[in-house]
Amino acid sequence: MGSDDKEVATQILPYIRVYKDGSVERLADSPFVPPSASDPETGVFSKDIIVSQNPPISARIYLPKHLLDQHQHLKVPILVYFHGGGFCFESAFSFAETKFMNRLTCSANAVVISIEYRLAPEHPLPIAYDDCWAALQWVVSHANADCDFDKEPWIFTYVDLDRVYVGGDSAGANLAHNILLRAGSEELNNGLKIKGAFLTHPYFWGSKPVGSEMKDTEEREKSAMYTMWNLVYPEAPGGVDNPMMNPVAPGAPSLAGLGCSRLLVSVAGKDLLRDRVIMYCNGVKESGWKGELELVDVEGEDHAFHILVYESENAEKLIKRLASFLV
Repeated sequence: MGSDDKEVATQILPYIRVYKDGSVERLADSPFVPPSASDPETGVFSKDIIVSQNPPISARIYLPKHLLDQHQHLKVPILVYFHGGGFCFESAFSFAETKFMNRLTCSANAVVISIEYRLAPEHPLPIAYDDCWAALQWVVSHANADCDFDKEPWIFTYVDLDRVYVGGDSAGANLAHNILLRAGSEELNNGLKIKGAFLTHPYFWGSKPVGSEMKDTEEREKSAMYTMWNLVYPEAPGGVDNPMMNPVAPGAPSLAGLGCSRLLVSVAGKDLLRDRVIMYCNGVKESGWKGELELVDVEGEDHAFHILVYESENAEKLIKRLASFLV
């Protein structure tokens, strides 16, 4: 029986369709592409690795060409990156993500690892949060010279684990924010700290409108921001006002607990999420958080433009800005 004959349980167009038999059609995925021994455009090296067998987590890791060319191994920062896609589509192995990661790695003097966390609705939240935390713990565990697991040579050889960064775009930036809160209350392996994080167009939402968001309750509840969250985390206490989606909701953990010392937040002028993300930044400032916060606001652009229209001048500027943050 083809997908045309099957009964649809939920669809959020143009992103995803879920059938009553449990099968899922991801409509917005870009094609998967292999890693590259040397990307023709940037010269960046990449390969796919297993982070964990149980739970099953893999990743694509990127190495700037100049690190292989050097005679002595100077240690550089590492960025642990979480891709976007509403928690339910896209992949660390897709064309769009790989294109972006190659450009970011080329501009940065850093090793970058993009985590392939498990997707909802087959693996509903909070599974992706736990996968990303497990992946970060695996990365920092390389600081222990005596550990008995299989080390990743690119991390062991080239990375200064006193300079660990996390980052993400859209749902990936939501994942990164929640990882920061967890790192503020739970210890990372070997007592390491996250030096900094960037959140690009983070996917935050809530039941009450902020700024230019739609005011009509029925319209809000039909919006993709709302319906996507209900699909990926149907059991979320508080629904769309769960602190994982609405970090400034009443009763949410204090933003003073963000576990990093530098934070770069990006918004785009045409992005519906813009005003909510600015409210988040104000919440961080007012919380008493002790770190250094910077907001980058790009006028005239929409959500995730730096990945979707990666050849534009503004995309190039933002990618360079993100790269220069990794010091």
